[in-house]
Amino acid sequence: MKINRSIQFIFLLVASLLLQHCNTPAKEKTATETEEAPKAEYYTAADFYTVEKYDAHVHINVVDSTFINQAKKDNLRLLTVNVNSGRPVEEQRAVALKLVKIFPDRLHFATSFNLKNWGTKKWLPQTIAYLKQSFDSGAIAVKIWKNIGMELKDANGKWVMIDDLSFDSVLNFIEKNNITVLGHLGEPRNAWLATDSMTIKGDKQYFTEHPQYHQFLHKENPSYEDQINARDNMLKKHPNLRFAGAHLGSLEWNVDELAKRLDQFPNMAVDMAARIPHLQVQSVKNRQKVHDFMVKYQDRLIYATDHGVDPKSNFEAVNKDAHDVRISDWKFFVTDEEMTVPDFTEKFKGLKLPKEVVDKIYRSNAKKWFPGI
Repeated sequence: MKINRSIQFIFLLVASLLLQHCNTPAKEKTATETEEAPKAEYYTAADFYTVEKYDAHVHINVVDSTFINQAKKDNLRLLTVNVNSGRPVEEQRAVALKLVKIFPDRLHFATSFNLKNWGTKKWLPQTIAYLKQSFDSGAIAVKIWKNIGMELKDANGKWVMIDDLSFDSVLNFIEKNNITVLGHLGEPRNAWLATDSMTIKGDKQYFTEHPQYHQFLHKENPSYEDQINARDNMLKKHPNLRFAGAHLGSLEWNVDELAKRLDQFPNMAVDMAARIPHLQVQSVKNRQKVHDFMVKYQDRLIYATDHGVDPKSNFEAVNKDAHDVRISDWKFFVTDEEMTVPDFTEKFKGLKLPKEVVDKIYRSNAKKWFPGI
């Protein structure tokens, strides 16, 4: 009996201690013990300056630090793009190399090539040699411009498009060197419309000032569909070529049409240079469609503006405009605030994209599609 009473006493003592522990208030966690609060899913307009960004399509054609310093204030790194227009590409490359040397952590460059001696035996070897020099000097992309398809003709007066076999060896050389093609092929669809039918004021102004590219005035030129088909045929012939379609791939007017090409060509991405207003004007009628497109193709969209400076530029005015556009673009992508822009009169709401999508558009995709940037 004594043994049983002892066991009973021990059992009651343990039960009492356990009951006391259960009734004791839990000790509050210290600051170090508290779990980290979940991070915000979205950026705000105020985050513009704190987030590192890339503008993967600018044109800096003067050895001057003003434009680059403004980009630094806006927390942007830049890809300056040579283009076979105006100033000779050799001079553009020389300027780019000087600037890259001064700003190695802020600037990279895309080379181009000219069409001098095209149609002769000289053109291919001189083009390959020039591209090799550019790659050896640090070029991370090659810009192909709209003069192929909109200006170039062969000896018989026939239009030469980018899918012409004469360009195959050049494209193969670029691919072999693991370099990205940045292709401005064709124009916005507005170029084939009468001025008063264009959707964007910027297009109305540009094609009024550059009537040679206003295809509505030149019915004998290749059609809009001809331009897009030639680019698509080129990509079919070179499926392993890494291709970034400048200006939303000249499919800026309809995200559904752009989505078809992104589905068809897995090695194709697009930059948004000078075409964000076209996304905004589509948002007026169907914001959700544009939002969902940006989310679905978040790995294929690259932020860019097409801003730039040359020796004749008003640097103060260019910098102000560039800064204002960057702020507006950021607001469009990260907030759902009601907005207006100079390119059209209707109001629209920002897309309020998740942080993950914004980071890809502004930074990760530039690194992915332009290795070395």
